[in-house]
Amino acid sequence: MTLLRCGLLAILPWCGIAALIMPGEVRAQDTSSEYQQTGVEAHLPVFADRLKARLTHPLSWTSGQYADFTQWKGLARTKVRESFLLPPPPAPFDPVVIAEEDRGSYVARKVVLNISADSRVLGYLLVPKGEGPFPGALLLHDHGAKFDIGKEKVVRPFGESAERMVSSRKWIERSYGGRYIGDELARRGYLCFVTDALNWGDRGGAGYDGQAQLNTNLMHMGMSLAGIIAHEDLRASGFLADQPAVDRSRIVAVGLSMGSFRTWQVAALSDHITAGMAICWMTTVAAQMAPGINSTKSVSAATMIHPGLFWHLDYPDIASIACPKPMLFYNGLQDGLFAIPSVNAAYGKMRAVWRSQGAEDRLETRLWDVPHQFNRAMQEEAFAWLDRQFKR
Repeated sequence: MTLLRCGLLAILPWCGIAALIMPGEVRAQDTSSEYQQTGVEAHLPVFADRLKARLTHPLSWTSGQYADFTQWKGLARTKVRESFLLPPPPAPFDPVVIAEEDRGSYVARKVVLNISADSRVLGYLLVPKGEGPFPGALLLHDHGAKFDIGKEKVVRPFGESAERMVSSRKWIERSYGGRYIGDELARRGYLCFVTDALNWGDRGGAGYDGQAQLNTNLMHMGMSLAGIIAHEDLRASGFLADQPAVDRSRIVAVGLSMGSFRTWQVAALSDHITAGMAICWMTTVAAQMAPGINSTKSVSAATMIHPGLFWHLDYPDIASIACPKPMLFYNGLQDGLFAIPSVNAAYGKMRAVWRSQGAEDRLETRLWDVPHQFNRAMQEEAFAWLDRQFKR
């Protein structure tokens, strides 16, 4: 029998293994500390600190590995776009205005358009009265774990159910100082556009609990939820730039929370966007991988995870692809979603990039003594900053 085993093991590479396990020798000194009994703690692998230590982000401009900034931007953009996975097929926008409301100094229009060949969506266009061209504003709504409204978080809706109107009003009272930032920008002479991200507002269906499942199902088909949102934001920037009354040299992206993430992301990737105002979403990848942080809870993180990207680039590295565009970043000292040291680290990294290109005066980074919100005082200073950048 032993010879038969050895004969078989000469063919299959098990002989050494058999020699170790066959005698049945047990070492009395074995203890639980000699092997890994627990693999996961607080929904993180027990070796998470080792993983984070290996996140050196070698494609970062600040890595010192690159000498030509334009070349680096090209490489970094390519890597980011690859991480968005399969893009939806393109289609002509084919916009149709289906409703209109006069709001004094501007007109609010409901417009239906093809954001891709897969999705025909409803959006709001706010068009100032008078002679253009007007600076443009791409409005990117927040997450907020609130899915019944999307575009209605930044533009005052009309022709909607009483329930949706109330939901919208309550949200802007909570998060935006009681003011619709799109309407305020339109009143100041900006032509604004917003539509729903997939799973919000008129494009809802999965809600909060279904985000991860939606993302998993998309991944099975070569896409991701975060990637679709990113691809569609790029398309939205193109639609806004195509408006005849828009000054293509002055188009800002603006958003709070997830809208902030989307803002610096689209500013980095789209040549249509010439400035950005990103409110309450900037940190480092490593800092977000800590027990209890929202990003470790899977569900909502599905809207902002791009497979493999963060090995190469940190969040501020991606935002820095926008350099030397004018960019404004605000975060809150009372914001429990982001640790202040990590916010400052991200700000410092971006300042180094803008400084390296002689454009430090175009980067505004500031911490406000506020929670996770974009209140009126913040808006006033941000909009004044924007007017200065656009020389208005």
